[in-house]
Amino acid sequence: MSKTIITINRECGCGGRDIARRLGETLGLKVYDKSILEAICEKYNLDEKEILRIKGQKLNLWDDLCQFYRQFNTVDDHYQTEKKKITSRELYYAESQIMRNLAAQESCIVVGRAGFHVFKDNPDAIHIFLIGDRDFRIRRIIKREGFDEKSAAKYVDETDEARENFTKSFAEVSRYDARNYDIVINVSRFTTPEEVAAILAENMRKRIGK
Repeated sequence: MSKTIITINRECGCGGRDIARRLGETLGLKVYDKSILEAICEKYNLDEKEILRIKGQKLNLWDDLCQFYRQFNTVDDHYQTEKKKITSRELYYAESQIMRNLAAQESCIVVGRAGFHVFKDNPDAIHIFLIGDRDFRIRRIIKREGFDEKSAAKYVDETDEARENFTKSFAEVSRYDARNYDIVINVSRFTTPEEVAAILAENMRKRIGK
């Protein structure tokens, strides 16, 4: 029996995790977001902050490949005693493999991680992109994180830029290209995450027969 994969990518401050969680509860699907990141952290003995820093870097292909190959240099013992450093390329492949393994076992919802690209050739995948007015998203971050307006605006802009850099580096498309998705929804036009999740759930039921 084929597995249904729902990928949700989002702009910062759209409440993507809340919407995904509520959608998962309604459809009876597991939601994978931070758990994927934690699995990567455990594999490479890195903390979340370091993983996110690597993901946000603009990819320099030559430097990235040089770093990758230096890890396997056996000529000088010095390299063997250095702490292994994960490259952004390794990170992408590791995340992608974890997502594919999860999706092979069960129908699920995957939040972020360029999921629309990882499953772009999967005929059973449904891709969603959540967008929102910038002011709306800043207000949500202020409420969620307790930031002042200036700090919240900086957080939103830097997070969106980091996600776009990572997506362009590997998917070689902009995550803002609507052609990547089956559904694009502006969450700032709705009152609550529950309302957005309910609209998505109604659409998903028709597609996956739940």
